[in-house]
Amino acid sequence: MARWVLPGAALGAGLGWALGAWQRPQEAEGLLARLPVVPAVAAAAAAPPALGSPGRAELTKYGLPGLAQVRSRESYVLCYDPRARSALWVIEQLSPHGLSGASERARCDFQEDESVHEYHRATNGDYRGSGFDRGHLAAAANHKWSQKAMQDTFYLSNVAPQNPHLNQNAWNNLEKYCRSLARSNKNVYVCTGPLFLPRMEADGKMYVKYQVIGKNNVAVPTHFFKVLILEKESGEIELRSYVMPNSPVDEKIPLERFLVPIESIERASGLLFVPNILKRTSNLKAITAGSKS
Repeated sequence: MARWVLPGAALGAGLGWALGAWQRPQEAEGLLARLPVVPAVAAAAAAPPALGSPGRAELTKYGLPGLAQVRSRESYVLCYDPRARSALWVIEQLSPHGLSGASERARCDFQEDESVHEYHRATNGDYRGSGFDRGHLAAAANHKWSQKAMQDTFYLSNVAPQNPHLNQNAWNNLEKYCRSLARSNKNVYVCTGPLFLPRMEADGKMYVKYQVIGKNNVAVPTHFFKVLILEKESGEIELRSYVMPNSPVDEKIPLERFLVPIESIERASGLLFVPNILKRTSNLKAITAGSKS
């Protein structure tokens, strides 16, 4: 029987994704207001970075094959993975203000992200008949404050193929829990993304295997993660990191069972979360399975 392996067993010092310019939020916009808004164009069409010497600059005269594709929307910031036809990560800020409003999900429709090159873009047709839900990474219900903000969560770049039972039950419970934390903390930042974990097969070797769907070969993650950064009124910062398999999960299982050390997600995803956090606070608490919150 194959078994999944999530690398890393302990919380390391490499606490890392770049919220490099992190300052104390002033209003509900918080993080989004401080991040640069990237024009909605394919990254490959953007001007290449300065490479120093004329010899290296010559390498860019026909353009570079690709650059990090960051999108700043009304309700989240996203880094797109053109190979998977989904996001590497999506980060959003939750607040009581943002969770309330008159926005209606029924008025929103899933749509292609035309800022992504058509070669690397998922379509609604890819999901049709696939057996997978169009699973939000930044959840629609997190952004009731604006109809535009809610609609932005329906770009297929903010979506990944998700097992329907997971999407509608255990994962939904985790999203609801994140919203509940926004009512009892000064600020809540949520970073969500897919994982493609190796597993050991019957021959004793490790493989990374995942399904693809549709004519555009949209990658089906093996797992999903959420990393929560909670700013307390006391000044303490708390980290909670969750991983769930992309398969039916009993919604009665306590969410605490899905807590993992943040280092294990960093190792598995190739990402680093909040590298500057130790420069911002000496009052840091990481909640892992078995911790008393």
